[in-house]
Amino acid sequence: MLSASARTAARQMPRTLGRRTFATPSSTPLDQKVEMTNWEKGHYIPYAKMNETLNIVRKRLNKPLTYAEKILYSHLDDPHGQDIERGKSYLKLRPDRVACQDATAQMAILQFMSAGMPSVATPTTVHCDHLIEAQIGGEKDLQRAKDINKEVYDFLSSSCAKYNIGFWRPGSGIIHQIILENYAFPGALLIGTDSHTPNAGGLGMAAIGVGGADAVDVMANLPWELKAPKVIGVKLTGQLSGWTSPKDIILKVAGILTVKGGTGAIVEYHGPGVNGLSCTGMGTICNMGAEIGATTSLFPFNDRMYDYLAATNRTAIGDYARSFASSLREDEGAEYDELIEINLSELEPHINGPFTPDLATPISKFKEAVKENKWPEELKVGLIGSCTNSSYEDMSRAASIAQDALDHGVKAKAAFTVTPGSEQIRATIERDGQMKTLEDFGGMVLANACGPCIGQWDRRDVKKGEANSIISSYNRNFTGRNDANPATHAFVTSPDLVVAMTIAGTLNFNPLTDTLKDKDGNDFKLSPPTGNALPPRGYDPGQDTYQAPPEDRTSINVQVSPTSDRLQILEPFDAWDGKDATDLPILIKAKGKTTTDHISMAGPWLKYRGHLDNISNNMLIGAINSANGEANKVHNATNGEWDAVPATARDYKRKGIKWVVVGDWNYGEGSSREHAALEPRHLGGLAIITRSFARIHETNLKKQGMLPLTFSNPDDYDKLEPDDKVDLLCTQIAVGKPMTLRVHPAKGGETFDVELSHTFNEGQIEWFKNGSALNTMAKAHGH
Repeated sequence: MLSASARTAARQMPRTLGRRTFATPSSTPLDQKVEMTNWEKGHYIPYAKMNETLNIVRKRLNKPLTYAEKILYSHLDDPHGQDIERGKSYLKLRPDRVACQDATAQMAILQFMSAGMPSVATPTTVHCDHLIEAQIGGEKDLQRAKDINKEVYDFLSSSCAKYNIGFWRPGSGIIHQIILENYAFPGALLIGTDSHTPNAGGLGMAAIGVGGADAVDVMANLPWELKAPKVIGVKLTGQLSGWTSPKDIILKVAGILTVKGGTGAIVEYHGPGVNGLSCTGMGTICNMGAEIGATTSLFPFNDRMYDYLAATNRTAIGDYARSFASSLREDEGAEYDELIEINLSELEPHINGPFTPDLATPISKFKEAVKENKWPEELKVGLIGSCTNSSYEDMSRAASIAQDALDHGVKAKAAFTVTPGSEQIRATIERDGQMKTLEDFGGMVLANACGPCIGQWDRRDVKKGEANSIISSYNRNFTGRNDANPATHAFVTSPDLVVAMTIAGTLNFNPLTDTLKDKDGNDFKLSPPTGNALPPRGYDPGQDTYQAPPEDRTSINVQVSPTSDRLQILEPFDAWDGKDATDLPILIKAKGKTTTDHISMAGPWLKYRGHLDNISNNMLIGAINSANGEANKVHNATNGEWDAVPATARDYKRKGIKWVVVGDWNYGEGSSREHAALEPRHLGGLAIITRSFARIHETNLKKQGMLPLTFSNPDDYDKLEPDDKVDLLCTQIAVGKPMTLRVHPAKGGETFDVELSHTFNEGQIEWFKNGSALNTMAKAHGH
């Protein structure tokens, strides 16, 4: 809790600011120019504008608001006209920032380039963290990654410089840590092309993970669309102590809500228990909220955030936030769609897993669970760090346990790895001694990157298929995620418990009750972990890993080798010819589940995510053909041969023949990868006609200038045979009006018409006519 004097100071803050600025009716403490970040000039925090927008919405809704609603509504593109209903409306928003990691940034920037704009319309950063494989240790692994990925890094570095994007080089750290340390501010709206973007909720920011196509829109000045989320409240009371850490709060919440329970909702933490958590601890909780499917998670602005802003050289932002503090938290009486209460004084440390992040077991019941489920008892590897748990506090607490073990003459029994979240954390724990302690204990320090958490781990201590247990402070533990071994039982917990279990070398150890043997064979019990939330001597920034865009960007050429197999400049797609399309073949009539994974597989294809032509060789190879019940085997209408889907599409394209796909229910569900929409467009498709669409994929197809259409009567799906030819009367396209599909049956018989529906609005029809959303943007800019 705050001390009384701190509380008074916090209360007086806005008033003193008001006095200093000689308050007149027109000038408020919000009329200041405060930079969003120390790395950029001229990008100011928009509290005055947010306040104005929020007041318009308040007059309309006339009810207490949650903090999540305040952030979203204060970023509305049209606060007067926007339809607002939680869980129903689609909000059109104007985010403050965009952040991309290096795997998703490639296609995002390639698409942005095709819009022909001179620079991004919204402040944007790119972070190199996903392409560094953990093998033998930080420095050597980083050097190897720089060699292997040179052409990708050169492309990102030159394109960021060209289009006014901040570039964080390989070795700088994990995107989410860099955002928290440098770019997050309370009340802001950020979209990031990574599912753990919500980490910045620890600094009171609504940070939402999106697909690359959404990032491109915001970079190109289009509003961003989000279904108005429901709001789940988590009220925290009491205080953490002993072995319980912030991670245990989200491990517990994941157990309550499950992997689906947060879908379509923002999780909002509040209550007196919040003030006892460090800013980075709040970040940990928001980060792992991605595992329950939440849109994002949030904490209200408080003094611990102010302290963190001050420690990261952003006191001016902290002061400015204090003058806007009443809008940076929930209103009294705000209603939540669901409410969970957790008493931190009674919360036990938890371990979640294996194979799913929502199987939550308190430490007191864990040994029992290991025995009952016959999980492998021996612990092979303990891993701490990652974007979830690599703060100064996490590393300090972990080192305090390791030091306790060393003082008793014992080290890690299992293998042990440490992943610093950023260069700043790595340099600071090197200076302050925690790193030496963790290394003396037996730890291998990996690169400041994602590493084993996303499967970038060349693991060699067990054979594939061999059952074994590992425990980490990461966020995800699905089958095979960390080491590609489906038999690995991966558990997630706090860094504290990872270190304790690593000393014991077994899952059958509870540090709260059990003893260990020291070097002389005497029993000892580990002391509960301790550690500072912030470094007493301040942070050491370490090596300079940031590349600012140059003043003069006109002479910069974006580096893409014409012979590259990983990168390819995108040519703008052709505009519609203004005619009806006749005599089209059905490339494939897909039956059953067709997710974005079936349409554009991941895995080995990811290295081609910056090369549209190469990655198009995976188009629809997972979809099941209704003609034969097989995947990737379709009938070519022009020559009668059976061939792979991409090869057949390429043959049609060579012959100048457009084609359509017929799909089943909820076509395109799953991760929002834009390649699933780019590939059919690139290979000459005109329309995807289904019983129904997953909404994000439907929108992505529209953005690429394709026609996502649905059978007005879903049973008409059954009337079409895979070998039928069709005419599509595109000239009928109009808002709210059906479109006719004329079917010429392959087996002879009468031609018949099928009515198709669509959800195009006026603006989206322009996308189709111009060939894509980006062509439309380019046209608007006179290119």
